[in-house]
Amino acid sequence: NFFASAFSVFDTYSESSSSSACERKSSFSKTNGWTAAVKRVVSGGSMRRIHERVLGPSKIGISSSTSDIWLLGLCYKISQESSGDVDATSALAGFKQDFSSRILMTYRKGFDAIGETKITSDASWGCMLRSSQMLVAQALLFHRLGRSWRKPSQKPFDLAYIEILHQFGDSEASAFSIHNLVEAGKNYGLAAGSWVGPYAMCRSWESLARSKREEIDLECQLLPMAVYVVSGDEDGERGGAPVVCIEDASRHCFEFSRHQADWTPILLLVPLVLGLDKVNPRFVSLLRFFISFFHV
Repeated sequence: NFFASAFSVFDTYSESSSSSACERKSSFSKTNGWTAAVKRVVSGGSMRRIHERVLGPSKIGISSSTSDIWLLGLCYKISQESSGDVDATSALAGFKQDFSSRILMTYRKGFDAIGETKITSDASWGCMLRSSQMLVAQALLFHRLGRSWRKPSQKPFDLAYIEILHQFGDSEASAFSIHNLVEAGKNYGLAAGSWVGPYAMCRSWESLARSKREEIDLECQLLPMAVYVVSGDEDGERGGAPVVCIEDASRHCFEFSRHQADWTPILLLVPLVLGLDKVNPRFVSLLRFFISFFHV
């Protein structure tokens, strides 16, 4: 229930409707036919391991928790050393609500073939694309609804939330679909069925955002923020430690606003490889600091 609640919107949206929505029902069902598969995912595998990490293997309480939880800049004090049982239970409930309000994207199947290929599933190769979709979806959530926003337990859902979800559908009609990402990333080595690194993924988003910006008026931007890929000494996967350049950031904002403003909302993408088959232990403490520090 903890994880599955995040996907209830797809079941209820098709029911909440006017006649015009009913007319789009068949198209909507085809685009979002992955709902049932996603629900199966949340009950096992990595989602189960996350659940056990939070609630403990027995899943009956928080007694096994040994530390507080940081989620995107917010601290939930669930350890009994730092708060009483009542406070810890309340904090855990708050974490659950916060976590279930995030947009989770994972492997899907049964969508329209990508480009000229016959590939209709991204299982085993689309992890970087799905992770990047999730990152951009969170940026849109924070920008449009704020960090304190929580998905209501019952409909109606916020229209802005529904609109964000639709942008990540599995079809060329959805602005930020895996289909359009692959097309935008061809110059950076993106290809359906092949694994891609973080640098190529970030550049693909930059290219996709630029192409959508050229198609739509500034006031109606689907991604209402400039995109700045922070690179190192050299541009590429092995470009060295990334350095944020204020002048470059301002230039991206100026171009995004079509020469109307020096500063606009901006999405900083920092492509890093923190290890091959596992995270290098050197980075763990810095990652913990960043997660606790980061707050939109």
